[in-house]
Amino acid sequence: MQDIEKQYAQTFATPSGKQVLIHLRSITLERIVGPNASNEDLRWWAAQNALVHQIENLINKGKNPT
Repeated sequence: MQDIEKQYAQTFATPSGKQVLIHLRSITLERIVGPNASNEDLRWWAAQNALVHQIENLINKGKNPT
């Protein structure tokens, strides 16, 4: 899996990639879900957050292969 990790790191190291990651974080991890959010809304939000975390983990592994 190291090849895909390197590809994530390379892709998100570009200026465009950095901007995309900032955007993804702003619409997921940094988004505030209000107290009236439904169970379905919370599940959707959690799934989106998990995906952005996965992308960030792959980027970090690609930058620092072990």
